[in-house]
Amino acid sequence: MSSVSKKLKKTGFLSRSVGAGLLAAVAASLCCVTPVFSLLAGIGGIAATFSWMEPFRPYLIGLTLVTLGFAWYQKLKARSTEEVTCACDEELTFWQSKKFLSIVTIFAIVMVAFPYYSGIFYPENSNKKILVASERNLVEAQLEIRGMTCVGCEHSVNHALNSVEGVIKASSSYKLNKASVTFDQSEVTLEWLIQAVETETGYEVVEKRIVKQ
Repeated sequence: MSSVSKKLKKTGFLSRSVGAGLLAAVAASLCCVTPVFSLLAGIGGIAATFSWMEPFRPYLIGLTLVTLGFAWYQKLKARSTEEVTCACDEELTFWQSKKFLSIVTIFAIVMVAFPYYSGIFYPENSNKKILVASERNLVEAQLEIRGMTCVGCEHSVNHALNSVEGVIKASSSYKLNKASVTFDQSEVTLEWLIQAVETETGYEVVEKRIVKQ
């Protein structure tokens, strides 16, 4: 095989590795990015669209690491004299450069780590006025929610609940598939809160339970 053919083959492997790593990183974060996109775009009910992909997330992250690792290996490994001589005759394009590979790698890291900083996209409810006529009106409830798969899902559920007037505080756990909410029953009902979660996020509330009344 000629040096030119070897170079073309190597470039093809490199391009495919970069492309596969980029696609895997995006696919791995879809289940976590969609809730934020739903919020920013004002499209309720689509947060749970890609939650089915969560079981594949570890494999997609692994694929991202392997493919981009291979791409960097191809870029950084020592070249033979023949390859160096051949490289002098051809100028690398931006898409074949280390700079582009660095940009793709940084983007992949940002996408894979998305669930851990997705909370910054959800507005604080600091301006929300909370008035409780009587302590006897306070109710604490737990909701079992199907569809939450990551920290980003928790932020989505918390935002949906805390945005409802009459809610004092709300928190959720994707690991337990549950949300806890304290609310003023003179202002809002538990059924309204369930509707807010299902309408705003697309997750399904499969069970409700009053913890304290």
